[in-house]
Amino acid sequence: MGISKDLYKEPAPIKSKENPFESMMARFDIAAEILQLEEGVYQYLKTPVKQIIVSIPIQMDNGKIEVFEGYRVIHNDTLGPSKGGIRYAPDVTLDEVKALAAWMTWKCAILNLPFGGAKGAVKCDPSTLTQVEIEKITRRYTANLMSVFGPDKDIPAPDMNTNEQTMAWIMDTYSMHVQRTETAVVTGKPVILGGSLGRREATGRGVMICTLCAMDKLGMSPTSSRVVVQGFGNVGSVSAKLLYEQGCKIVGIGDISGGYYNPNGHDIPKAIEYVSKHRSLEGYPDGDHITNEELLELPCDVLVPAAKEDQITTRNAHKLQCRLIVEGANGPMTADAEPIIADRGIQTVPDILANAGGVTVSYFEWVQDRQGYFWSLERVNRRLERAMRNAFEAVYQTAIKYNQTLRIGAYILAIDKVARTLKLRGIYA
Repeated sequence: MGISKDLYKEPAPIKSKENPFESMMARFDIAAEILQLEEGVYQYLKTPVKQIIVSIPIQMDNGKIEVFEGYRVIHNDTLGPSKGGIRYAPDVTLDEVKALAAWMTWKCAILNLPFGGAKGAVKCDPSTLTQVEIEKITRRYTANLMSVFGPDKDIPAPDMNTNEQTMAWIMDTYSMHVQRTETAVVTGKPVILGGSLGRREATGRGVMICTLCAMDKLGMSPTSSRVVVQGFGNVGSVSAKLLYEQGCKIVGIGDISGGYYNPNGHDIPKAIEYVSKHRSLEGYPDGDHITNEELLELPCDVLVPAAKEDQITTRNAHKLQCRLIVEGANGPMTADAEPIIADRGIQTVPDILANAGGVTVSYFEWVQDRQGYFWSLERVNRRLERAMRNAFEAVYQTAIKYNQTLRIGAYILAIDKVARTLKLRGIYA
């Protein structure tokens, strides 16, 4: 691809390279040193603008009161109002939310979106909650953050274990408080409530576009390439389906139930239909059942980790058998695994580029809501493809210029843009 295998000098020791925020900062530090950022600008860009923790008391269906903890981190708003999803998970931490918020800042900068980065979360296990309890948590969380959210301030979106319905509740709660219907306060809504066509598939479509761009640089043909996709939720399943439609042979898929290997290639529409009926791939008959660890180590041309953070670590980096990694998930590779991957000649399209299709179409949705004029699916997909291809080429050329990997090229591009904007705006005091 023309990108240096010599990834970078070993990053400075950090507390835990499997801590998402520390892992993000390891890459940030490398790019900041290459750019020779002034100390003050460095401190400004690494420090979140706001970190909010809220208490969410609700009455459960059995009549008892339970108190949940919610977070919203606004990492940066130099380029515009902050933007980022909300996840519901029992093991979510503030450090994880800080890392995700920072990644959103860099994604928006890479895609030339007029947004800063943010992320939110509620520490809960949605699988143990009823629909009514989830609605109560969502509405109370929104009410607690009324001074933070706003179409010109901070715009949430779906993430892990949240969906169009969750966003509809946020929009309605916010609208009740401001006493007008405000569709632009949140993205990822149902189309009937001002959502955008193509939004649900946008992240997976962006992964597909980036995969094709990287394949082209590496001289790979989709029709002769074997692909493994880890994760079969929205991002993983859509990525697999679109790559399947491009002629790729999807030899491995997996979700929380484990991996499924078929050397002849999976029928992805059939697998998606199976999940729609059974809620997971568990028991899927058309493939050998393997562990998720074995799934990552299958021989293939392209590996798409589209599940959770920290899946590729120093424990398994030397076992991977792919030519190209395209990160559908946020932070699937730890910072200390990266030199191993690079030294082995495996190219990586980083998360802050590969999965930025979601925030790009979220931006399209926000624009449409503010205009009150909605686009066709064809227009949405056409504009997404143009934005993703332009961003890939910008990252690629930056990596070439600085003789770095695509990941460090992406960080250099993003940090430089935000830093230059910050200098032009100045510091208000």
